Amino acid sequence: MRLVFAGTPETALPSLRALLESSHEVAAVVTRPDGRSGRGRRLSASPVGAFAAEAGLEVLKPARARDPEFLDRLREIAPDCCPVVAYGALLPRAALDIPRHGWVNLHFSLLPAWRGAAPVQRAILHGDEMTGAATFQIEEDLDTGPVYGVLTEPIRPDDTTGDLLGRLAVAGAALLLDTMNGIEQGVLEPRPQPTEGVSHAAKLTPEDARVEWNSPAMHIDRLVRACTPAPGAWTTFRDMRVKLGPVRLRPDAEKFSPGELRPGKNEVLVGTATHPVALGEVQPQGKRRMGAADWVRGLDLTGKDALH
Repeated sequence: MRLVFAGTPETALPSLRALLESSHEVAAVVTRPDGRSGRGRRLSASPVGAFAAEAGLEVLKPARARDPEFLDRLREIAPDCCPVVAYGALLPRAALDIPRHGWVNLHFSLLPAWRGAAPVQRAILHGDEMTGAATFQIEEDLDTGPVYGVLTEPIRPDDTTGDLLGRLAVAGAALLLDTMNGIEQGVLEPRPQPTEGVSHAAKLTPEDARVEWNSPAMHIDRLVRACTPAPGAWTTFRDMRVKLGPVRLRPDAEKFSPGELRPGKNEVLVGTATHPVALGEVQPQGKRRMGAADWVRGLDLTGKDALH
């Protein structure tokens, strides 16, 4: 089939590579407009945009998918189908109607669970033991379309969003390719999503990523893992922000006040509403990442010091 691929972050790259190596023709790539990043706030292409340009593909970067120039160009390309992975923008009916097989999205959840922008983060935060990926026909409503195929993936006790998304991106690329093959061969028919089990995965904001130490230890562990690598969990110490890497649960340790720091020989414990957690890597404001024990050694702690 003649395809136009839509995607933006690194998560979409395994799928784009799989389609480029297949018998299908990737005629063009759609991605979000260049954005500013890094300390210099330089304008740079998305990971998908940069990869596609290096591969010699036509790259379309509409500010909005309803822009007439974009729609006209899409009609000229005349794709049979438009596979999508984390494109990051809603598609209007005018765009959805152009390819004869529609737009097919690879979504990283077991739909109808966790429809929305942050399915992997929400699954980890919620304490789900199992997740997966699904390919489905895009409709105008958010992630509601009929499903072509699914795969399942266990959530490991120490999984961060980055870990789990990395595995799903690779496994999902094979699922998306199988879906394209099945559509081309006429052997796949999408099935409506169940009406029960619907949940929504709103994006986690930096404010959501602040650790509240009067929460249970298990919730703090899940929150930090869900926010790694983005938006990044954090707390404050002496009114300065400290970024946090994944913590370790210490259910065997003595309980003490939420937020209280207790350095040990090889670890630094912090009190929670239940049992303590051991800090992993930390990054004090304006400094490099370091182990928690190295950070605490230079602090000259007083009895009143705590994380907030």
